[in-house]
Amino acid sequence: MTRISKSWRGSDCSLGVDGFDTMKVEVICMVRSFFLRALTVFFVAGSFPLTAATADSSRLENNIENYIKSLRSRGSIRSHERSAWVVSDLSSGTKLASINESTPLQAASMIKPYLALAFFHKVASGSLPYGPKSRNHMEQMIQKSNNSSTNWVMKQTGGPSSTQALLKSHYPELCRQLSLVEYIPSGGRTYRNMGSAADYSRFLSALWNKKLPYSSEILRIMNLPGKDRVYTGANAIPSGTRVYNKTGSTAMCCGDMGILVAKGRNGKTYPYVVVGIIESAVRNRSYGSWISSRGDVIRGVSNIVYSEMKRRYPL
Repeated sequence: MTRISKSWRGSDCSLGVDGFDTMKVEVICMVRSFFLRALTVFFVAGSFPLTAATADSSRLENNIENYIKSLRSRGSIRSHERSAWVVSDLSSGTKLASINESTPLQAASMIKPYLALAFFHKVASGSLPYGPKSRNHMEQMIQKSNNSSTNWVMKQTGGPSSTQALLKSHYPELCRQLSLVEYIPSGGRTYRNMGSAADYSRFLSALWNKKLPYSSEILRIMNLPGKDRVYTGANAIPSGTRVYNKTGSTAMCCGDMGILVAKGRNGKTYPYVVVGIIESAVRNRSYGSWISSRGDVIRGVSNIVYSEMKRRYPL
């Protein structure tokens, strides 16, 4: 059954309490409204506070940076390309790597989980229904990256401008660098919507800890069989590792944002976040080969991350 937190329901200030004068009622309403809004921000922004850098995080960050530098030196990543990386250990709440995490980069299809969040926010508030039709569009949007379904979902929440306003109003800590300005154009060439690796990491942390409306449903859809660049082809990661992710692909952006759930030899699980984005300043004419090679870069980083997780836990 889909979990809906009561904290996402609106407040009702029609107290109707005998003996209270109008001013007292208004004060109580103001305090109640302020408390509910503050509580929402607390649970989303602080749903899983990440601790400061440690020796482990410095080691992993250095390993990723050295890997990227080696690829640049060989010309495998060009001078006009930039990248951003975030790795977070969800078991300990530790940020293990942060490289260009707050740099706004093209979002491509990595914007789509945010569209799901906006849609389910309205479902939880009673403004939209969630039935077979909308469920199909949601699955097509996330699993198949279908752009027609994506635009259908965005239309339900009022289009790009209204959807961005909703997200920034109710989930500001998850949208610091988010810029949602366009529907997905014909052919999927979406270059104007922006996001950051840090935003995606905070989104995934809040999602995993069930702090967002319909978290379980969003996780279910992100776990459906589909494309990824953090597990498939990353040979260091054991077969059967659960993955919840969304890729982003254009002729100028190759990315993936995902949660991997590592299995321990002790029977426990150890979830962690990997976000990797590579953005080109120019549109690549050989789209297929560019996406394939940059996807392999993300897989290489994911292998490095898993090696670090093995140092931390009995995997």
